Amino acid sequence: MSVIYIVLTVSVIVGIAFFIVFLLAVKSGQYDDSYTPSVRMLFEDELVKEPSKESIQTKTD
Repeated sequence: MSVIYIVLTVSVIVGIAFFIVFLLAVKSGQYDDSYTPSVRMLFEDELVKEPSKESIQTKTD
């Protein structure tokens, strides 16, 4: 039974350590993406098409 307490304590300590390291990485800007916004316009292949007046059908009585 004492092994469970030891394993539980060690796993909580390791989890807290990984969380602290993650927070330090976020604060230092590790996950900031400065490359993608500069080349985003190169990957936009979709053209925005405006609906033409001819394609709009109206119901007439």
